[in-house]
Amino acid sequence: MVEKNNELLKSMLQPDNMIRLYASGAFPMADDSGQINWYMPEVRTIIPLDNFNIPRSARKAIEKQNFEIKFDNDYLNVIKGCADRPSTWISDELIVAYRRLHKRGYLHTVETYQNGKLVGGLYGITFRGAFFGESMFSKVSQASKAALIALLHHLREKDFVLLDVQYMTEHLKMFGAIEISWEEYSSLLQKAYLSGCSF
Repeated sequence: MVEKNNELLKSMLQPDNMIRLYASGAFPMADDSGQINWYMPEVRTIIPLDNFNIPRSARKAIEKQNFEIKFDNDYLNVIKGCADRPSTWISDELIVAYRRLHKRGYLHTVETYQNGKLVGGLYGITFRGAFFGESMFSKVSQASKAALIALLHHLREKDFVLLDVQYMTEHLKMFGAIEISWEEYSSLLQKAYLSGCSF
């Protein structure tokens, strides 16, 4: 039974299956043992792309940092940067699965550079008009916020319908994140999948 469960879990990390799961509203996280489970919370957090907020304090702080923003330039180090913390849900096995998604064109990053060095960023999975935000990191103050601001503008310019950020945090609330019901979320998913936009 354990072997069958392991085989099932591994099959769920194949690119086609992962995209099907994301498309149904699920997302993966590894527990402390390294086992990867898929979650579908009844209450979901999104940042509305037609009504987000850029905090004035963040804008002023970012202007002083002289950041450079790039897209899809160094995806692996962004993921490793997000995983580089005392406790992380981003396991080695999940990183391998993300690499496969990147090869298929589903994984995208926004990177923040300072003096030529990667100092922050974020990554997520896209499917049609939906961006499923996974994680972000900062090595210097405001670096992840700079990446998120760039992402918000980019998704709106590209006519994306949905920015899913999974769970509410004080950091995300500053940018206009809201919690919605599963019914509302499902409706946005359907609208996103009718969109022909690309990252």
